[in-house]
Amino acid sequence: MFGTGQYRVRLAGALAAVLCAAGAAQAREVVPFAEGIGAGTIVVRTTERRLYLVNGDGTAIRYPVAVGKPGKQWSGATQIDGKYYQPDWSPPAEVKRDNPRLPNLIRGGSPSNPMGVAAMTLRGGEYAIHGTNRPRSIGTFASYGCIRMYNQDIADLFERVSVGTQVYVMR
Repeated sequence: MFGTGQYRVRLAGALAAVLCAAGAAQAREVVPFAEGIGAGTIVVRTTERRLYLVNGDGTAIRYPVAVGKPGKQWSGATQIDGKYYQPDWSPPAEVKRDNPRLPNLIRGGSPSNPMGVAAMTLRGGEYAIHGTNRPRSIGTFASYGCIRMYNQDIADLFERVSVGTQVYVMR
């Protein structure tokens, strides 16, 4: 699903250019969060369509997200198992079946690539937390189970977490 040659731990200059082009819009905010979950943990609440990065001081950074369509949602615990800058995307079998006109591969950086500027894959499946080329979908039930973020927000989260970060997806 993701191009192996696109791995980057730091986004650096190319991502900075994308963020400058996106303007100063900041969808994220720091909010109270005192639920006994360790610092650095990601919590996704699908009913709220929000992702929280726990700070450990009684607060979290809250980001708006798009989540799975009805029947495509999931919940559980997992970890980030890969971080990719400008990832290539191959539609999973279910997506390809529902949209047979999709190409087998869309290169990273293409405006038609649904992964946006970066993606973090989740262990145990074909899901990821990723950017989007459809910012109007944020705040909706739009995906096949992935967690979509504004490109500027995935870039921010990408820099704050590492491979192995714990992720809880709750309904």
